[in-house]
Amino acid sequence: MNIASFQKFTMVDYPGYVAATVFTVGCNFRCPFCHNPELVLGSQFSVHSSGNEREFFRFLGTREGKLDGVCITGGEPTLQPDIIEFMIKIKSLGFLVKLDTNGTRPDIIKKALDMKVVDYIAMDIKNSLKKYERTVGAKIDLERIKLSADLIRNSRIDYDFRTTVVPGFHSEKDFDDIVSWLGGSKRYFLQRFRDFKTLDPGLKEKIRGKKELDLEKIAKKLKKHFGEVGIRG
Repeated sequence: MNIASFQKFTMVDYPGYVAATVFTVGCNFRCPFCHNPELVLGSQFSVHSSGNEREFFRFLGTREGKLDGVCITGGEPTLQPDIIEFMIKIKSLGFLVKLDTNGTRPDIIKKALDMKVVDYIAMDIKNSLKKYERTVGAKIDLERIKLSADLIRNSRIDYDFRTTVVPGFHSEKDFDDIVSWLGGSKRYFLQRFRDFKTLDPGLKEKIRGKKELDLEKIAKKLKKHFGEVGIRG
């Protein structure tokens, strides 16, 4: 596993549980508003990745009875060739596993679900399907995105979908389209955009003057379409 770092304690990343968070390196999206730009390319971390993994499991071995689970985030964790083995090892130590993903690897999601090595999946929904590629800054297979969402929705584990709402990238109509796609899902969260650190360093200037959406208004409209709707950040 190419691990950049890990956070030893969080009560936020895994809803309802005390967890540690692992940050993996590398992503196949280039979202200009990404708040973890150092993890998108992350070549500076590669030389330390094996040592970081050993250090993480040494730490985890001391946390029995003190932590409930581990959140695996990134970057995009499903790009890691040994992600399934990593989850198996965490589960073998008695911890719950939460996976954060952009949904581009439904094969990995299906394998993790089939092998019962994941307990919670959070999938980023970048935008309405018709605006996906422009939002993520990369060529993608939308069918794989849709398949991932379907696998998650139809699984027996806990999950949520979430969208970071960015001025100039999202409109109220986009959320009508997302309802048509994902309505009826268990949880959907709107996340406030923070411009203090982004993959595109010039983004703040580019979106200056763009309309900021009223998240409370959107959340109110969405509540009847999802089991739970919330605003984060």
